[in-house]
Parts: sequence; structure tokens; C-alpha cells
Amino acid sequence: MATRISGDAHLRQVSVERLFDDLRERTGMLWVAGRQGGSRVLTSEASQKPTIGLVGHMNFIHPFRMQIMGAAELAYLRALPQSELDHTVERLFIQDLVAIIVANNEVVPDLLLAQCNARHVALFTSPQPSPHLADVIRLYLSRVLAENTALHGVFLDVLEMGVLITGASAIGKSELALELISRGNGLVADDIVELYRISPDTIEARCPEVLRDFLEVRGIGVLNIRTIFGETAVRPRKLLKLIVHLEDHSNEAFSELDRLKVDATYQEVLGVPIRKVTIPVAAGRNLAVLVEAAVRNFVLNQRGIDSTKEFIERQQKLMEDGA
Repeated sequence: MATRISGDAHLRQVSVERLFDDLRERTGMLWVAGRQGGSRVLTSEASQKPTIGLVGHMNFIHPFRMQIMGAAELAYLRALPQSELDHTVERLFIQDLVAIIVANNEVVPDLLLAQCNARHVALFTSPQPSPHLADVIRLYLSRVLAENTALHGVFLDVLEMGVLITGASAIGKSELALELISRGNGLVADDIVELYRISPDTIEARCPEVLRDFLEVRGIGVLNIRTIFGETAVRPRKLLKLIVHLEDHSNEAFSELDRLKVDATYQEVLGVPIRKVTIPVAAGRNLAVLVEAAVRNFVLNQRGIDSTKEFIERQQKLMEDGA
């Protein structure tokens, strides 16, 4: 039966002020009105309620909490008679509105400036095109508001594939990670791995700030992987694709393992099924080579190539031909 790992029960949130600070350099945004609105927050509640949109172009049917105005939206507002303009701008300021962004270096209408100051709603301007702004902000919010959890293990970039190595304490996860790094693979996180569900079927792994670049190896101590192996030996984040679980097996248990395991095993992480491979730990086994082989085999499986089934089918054909 697959193990299920759930996320935090509380809603994640980000303030308008933090969003502005994080994206100001990338988007060229300026805060032109509604400075008192910086404490308003966006929450992950929108992912649970499809009728609540976080960010998008000006919309009155399903209004977004952050409304973006580009050239088309501003042209529409300018074409309205004054009475209709007043009513339309009034409709913008719904209860859940937290910010308005005027894109494309468009001139901000005076009425919009006045209303944002009066209602304490942040008003930003940006030279970037409105579709680009929407994409940047959506990606940012998908990361900071993602459902998340933390697992004990080591997360590595093995052959460009995100691999979480789990197992009992002192089974050799860090030593295995060190050997994989020395073979050209990269470290994401050791000991505590933060996992975020950034889309319905995508899990992203990150490292807690305090543990970044560090790997603890028993008998040696804490190693700074970036300092020892260079910049290419560490990764800031990676998508989780495969879980490799290490199990300690005695000689008797090792001999009784299913050598032709056909059915794939999965583990649910934040509601997303992740392929899981269990590797027995025993004297004389080169675990680093086995992990790399497991990753290569997983890539082949994704392409529809299953070596085990191919071997069984070849045996069956040989038996049928000889019958």
C-alpha cells in the first residue's frame, strides 16, 4: 500500500509588500499609489476555490485579486463617458482586491490614482507587457503559496533527474550522496527536504536556508559541498521524479527478494504519486551505480521501455516456440 504524505493544514500567504519587493527588480514595478495597502495578503485559498482568481487582466465577471491593466484595458477605460468611467472604476474595487498593476508604461488615469489612495489599495506601474507580468506573477505565487511538507532524506540531481533518497538513520544516505556528487551529480538538500506542490502534478524540492550547501557525513562532519566540489555540485531546487528507498537486508532476506518485480511502486507526496524504487543495502553493493542505473531505467520506463517485461516476453516466446 502506498504511503501518503500530506501538506501543512494552514493556508500559506504572501503580503503585497513582499510580492512587490521580490518582483520589483525583475518587472521594473513602481509603487505609485495606495502605499497603505502593503499589508493586504494573498493566500493559497484560491487553489481550493476555483472561483477566486489571484492575478489576471481586468475582469468584472470573475474578478482577480490582482487586476492587471494593459493597453487594451486602458483604451477601454479612456473611451468611456465620465459617468460610466466612474461606475466602472467603482466596480474594480471589490472586497477582495489587493492591488492593481498598470503595464506597458501606460499613463495611469487620475481617477484610478485617487481611488487607490482613498481605498488603500496598492497601485503599481511597470514597463513590461501585461501578458509577461501575468506569467511572472502567477509563477511567483505558485511557488510561494504552494502546499508543502518536509521529509527526512537527501535530495539530489542525478543525471538531470530529481531523486529523493530515504531510509533509516545511519543506513548510509549521506555517504551515498557524497559518492554520487563525486560522480558529477548535484546536491539539493541533506537531512531536511522541503517539498512544494507547485502544480496539480508537480512537486518541487528545496533546501532550508540554514542547511544550504551542507552535507553531514558521519566520521568526517559537516561538509560545504559548494566549497569542496564547486558551484556545479549544488542546485537551488529540483522537481521530484523518483524516490529511492534504502533498506537493510540480511543475507537470508536478500536471497528471498523478488528478482522479477513487474509492478511499479508509488508513494503519494502531497497527493501526487511518485515512482519509488527500493534498493537493498548489503556488503559489496555499489549503491551509487545502482541509483544511477535506477534513474536510467526510470527514464526508459517513461519512454515506454520496460526491460523486465521485455525479458519475460522473450522467455515466454522461447517457451512457446519450443513447445
